[in-house]
Amino acid sequence: MSSFAQDLRKAMSQAGTSQFQEVIRQELEYSMKVELDKILATAPSNELAHTKKDLEGFKKLFHRFLQEKGPSVDWEKIQRPPEDSIQPYEKIKARGLPDNIASVLNKLVVVKLNGGLGTSMGCKGPKSLIGVRNENTFLDLTVQQIEHLNKSYNTDVPLVLMNSFNTDEDTKKILQKYSLSRVKIYTFNQSRYPRINKETLLPIAKDVSYSGENTECWYPPGHGDIYASFYNSGLLDNLIAEGKEYIFVSNIDNLGATVDLYILNHLMNPPNGKRCEFVMEVTNKTRADVKGGTLTQYENKLRLVEIAQVPKAHVDEFKSVSKFKIFNTNNLWIALSAIKRLQEKNAIDMEIIVNPKTLDGGLNIIQLETAVGAAIKSFENSLGINVPRSRFLPVKTTSDLLLVMSNLYSLNAGSLTMSEKREFPTVPLVKLGSSFTKVQDYLRRFESIPDLLELDHLTVSGDVTFGKNVSLKGTVIIIANHGDRIDIPAGALLENKIVSGNLRILDH
Repeated sequence: MSSFAQDLRKAMSQAGTSQFQEVIRQELEYSMKVELDKILATAPSNELAHTKKDLEGFKKLFHRFLQEKGPSVDWEKIQRPPEDSIQPYEKIKARGLPDNIASVLNKLVVVKLNGGLGTSMGCKGPKSLIGVRNENTFLDLTVQQIEHLNKSYNTDVPLVLMNSFNTDEDTKKILQKYSLSRVKIYTFNQSRYPRINKETLLPIAKDVSYSGENTECWYPPGHGDIYASFYNSGLLDNLIAEGKEYIFVSNIDNLGATVDLYILNHLMNPPNGKRCEFVMEVTNKTRADVKGGTLTQYENKLRLVEIAQVPKAHVDEFKSVSKFKIFNTNNLWIALSAIKRLQEKNAIDMEIIVNPKTLDGGLNIIQLETAVGAAIKSFENSLGINVPRSRFLPVKTTSDLLLVMSNLYSLNAGSLTMSEKREFPTVPLVKLGSSFTKVQDYLRRFESIPDLLELDHLTVSGDVTFGKNVSLKGTVIIIANHGDRIDIPAGALLENKIVSGNLRILDH
């Protein structure tokens, strides 16, 4: 937080009178309002209505940001969730499926969060358009999965993409190629909010444009924005009118997030007769997931607690795999009627995530964001389901990409399943160094994807290339020193090896 903002917060917290704090808050809100009005005045008439909606939403978020002090959870109030509030997936699967599963499927809408760019992997444009397997993109695989469902059960499950202003245009262009597929595809845009100067707490944008120099002035405010944007787009009401009852929401880069008929059946035909409005899929933590948000019991409600909300003194406790055993996969099942009811009452409560960033020119800014799962406490009869790890297969880096491109997985109707030839179901730990960060560099360094069926751990650092038909088994560490280059020859088998410097191969 900026020195100005810190001093302000300090003064506000130390001030004996709430009156003084209120005056400062009002001044900040007034200054923000003046700036936002100036921005709105630059909107062309055809953009006026939705720009106004966006800025109103932002104003509410900013107001709450000024009201809140310190971490948003009281650590002492955090309790373990009651036994029955997080169900094991096996128990839900054991109920089997009814004969009328097609009529249940017809009540479902699949929503993919498609607001992100591929910049972290060195790609331009929407992340969903990166090729992940046999030339198929994330979006291709998603469409194939839903098309397979619709054909198998003779149903009409639509796909809805929540785009951002960063991804909307490119995504819409590509959607034309699915015009003959058996999936209705709808899109809506999440809000566009102004970034705030960390020093002045005022927007850095001077007008509504977001191209050219102004691209850095705006941001999509996290996936928690789905509730308001979905509702405001009119699409929510249209889908309810068509008889749809639940949405299954997930990140488009999570290749494990496929429609699960057992979970859907549990929602539509609950064993106790009382429907859940919100189901969060969680899975067991490993050492790689210690920062993931976890489900807790808080003031008699299920509540998602993210690492950013944890007081510093308790961060290590939060990361503990023994105390907090599960984390949120961001695969969520939510009742459409509940979203509509809560949105109309303005009753969806999500903690604000303050995301600090430094722009290319060195300017420090903050983004105010929210997370979709944080709304769980606003819904009635919420439930966690502890699902197998295979339902969480995110591709955030080229290290993840190597796993999903390899023979660890087979591809069938858009879904990846782990090969039966792998003796244990855990995924190898892969760490590719900075020479592999960008997709094009990564692809250049592998003549073909190595055999990973028996791999446990792979670390690669420096200027390393792989020839065709390489096999990696056990623990393999390959480190090229600065200025050196290592070429792993075609057909090589590395099992429990350390390769360093000038291609010396040592037993591990």
